[in-house]
Amino acid sequence: MSVAPATAADLVSHIYDLQRALRCVTMVNVKGQDTGIALQGVLKFIGEGETRAAHLAERLGVSPPVLSRHVAELADAGLVVRTPDPDDGRAQLLALSPRGKEKLAELVRHRAETLQAYLADWNEDDAAATAAMLSKLTTSLKNSIRARAAGTTTEHKTQESING
Repeated sequence: MSVAPATAADLVSHIYDLQRALRCVTMVNVKGQDTGIALQGVLKFIGEGETRAAHLAERLGVSPPVLSRHVAELADAGLVVRTPDPDDGRAQLLALSPRGKEKLAELVRHRAETLQAYLADWNEDDAAATAAMLSKLTTSLKNSIRARAAGTTTEHKTQESING
């Protein structure tokens, strides 16, 4: 069963509203912190496990030079360590330093406390249901993006059929 066009349009509108609200909340919460939003995002992804800089840039959707500047700032702050990739001496592996792990845990804790305060009128079931739906939406979007990039979507196959 597919989603009706009007429903999809309504969902897009709600997603835009959510993005704007998140930007506002994030900007308020980042004031006075030593790492900005972009650096916090890089820190979060590096915190998921040691990774190559090139893979991280692709995953974040930023150019390698942009990521390099962010990583340099995080490394200068003692939050990230860079080591040569044993499989490719030209590449670097990025990982959080012990201080970086502490900083990430502090950021996660602060964001959770902030959201908890904002959702004071919610109950646990509302929050769990929303988390499940957001996870499902994120998974669908990621899968669609990956499928399209790999050329495996129905839309792509249909276009090939039309072109002959």
